[in-house]
Amino acid sequence: MMCGKTVARTVLCGVLALTPWWAGAQQMGFPPAAVVVDEVRRTEISPTVSIPGTVVSRADSRLATEVEGRVTWFADVGTVVAQGDPVARLESTTLEIQRDEYRGQVERERGRLTFLEPEVDRLEILAAESNAAESLLDQTRSNLEVARGDLAVAEARLRQIEDQIAKMTIVAPFDGVVSERSINPGEFINRLDEVIRLVSPDSIEVTARAPLNAVAFLEAGVQLPIYNDYRRGPGTVRAIVTFGDPQSHMFELRIDVPAEQWVVGESVRVDVPTEAPKQALVVPRDALVLRREGAFVFRVGPEQRAQRVPVMPGVGDGDLIEVDGALAAGDVIVIRGAERLMEGQPVQVTGS
Repeated sequence: MMCGKTVARTVLCGVLALTPWWAGAQQMGFPPAAVVVDEVRRTEISPTVSIPGTVVSRADSRLATEVEGRVTWFADVGTVVAQGDPVARLESTTLEIQRDEYRGQVERERGRLTFLEPEVDRLEILAAESNAAESLLDQTRSNLEVARGDLAVAEARLRQIEDQIAKMTIVAPFDGVVSERSINPGEFINRLDEVIRLVSPDSIEVTARAPLNAVAFLEAGVQLPIYNDYRRGPGTVRAIVTFGDPQSHMFELRIDVPAEQWVVGESVRVDVPTEAPKQALVVPRDALVLRREGAFVFRVGPEQRAQRVPVMPGVGDGDLIEVDGALAAGDVIVIRGAERLMEGQPVQVTGS
């Protein structure tokens, strides 16, 4: 037993004797830690709140039929169409037969006019020479006016039937993509029944509801950060619906965003200001090292050595955050590689 205790004491003494050398080797002998740096900045920053939003299309229509009929064709979901392209058709055979009938009536009335107009001219000449009865001329004139009226009625009926036939084909009111359909081939649909949902992916915006205390710090044209787990980008406030909901105390925002960056239906977050902007020292969020005892950053000091600086985080603004501590604008701080740094450890800047 005594021998075992002696061995243990010997090992412990050896470890204690080596500890100062090992610590010195960590600080002096090991190569510098590779880090990425940035600068402390003094800039204008506003307290913000993150609110949920949704990407929507400004052109999103549920197309309905103006006439009743049986469905013969429709565009499949996902079909890209241009303005004026057909998206659905109804059976129009009966209407086409009626159209042909009205076309015949129009031609018949035009034929009557073709006969009566020169006939009136001829009788007027004869009547002037006293070679024709006035009663015959009057009757022919009357027949001419009736024929003109009959032609106008026939042409109106033809236009009506042609309009009905045109309405049997439902066309796209704008460029877009067929996103839904409410019909199947062969189904009979009534007037005003929904047929197709058409969405434009090229004219989009974000709709979001913000707290009423933010309305004083927003106006049309202001840029706000839009982001989710996959991407981040700017958005421009297009409209502010300032009529707040008395129950939720929220108002609606409409924010223009680039169509090539976002997808209709996508969920996003929007940072909106809730206080007036102020001047503050800011650092990238990645510079903060959070520990149980508090937050700090590492400043690159003389001789390229890390200096631990305690800070108090403040207002965030996108990738930047306000800090209060012994820092100054222009100080070089570590934004990558700070987690394992120690006070006084040499560093090697590999990027900024």
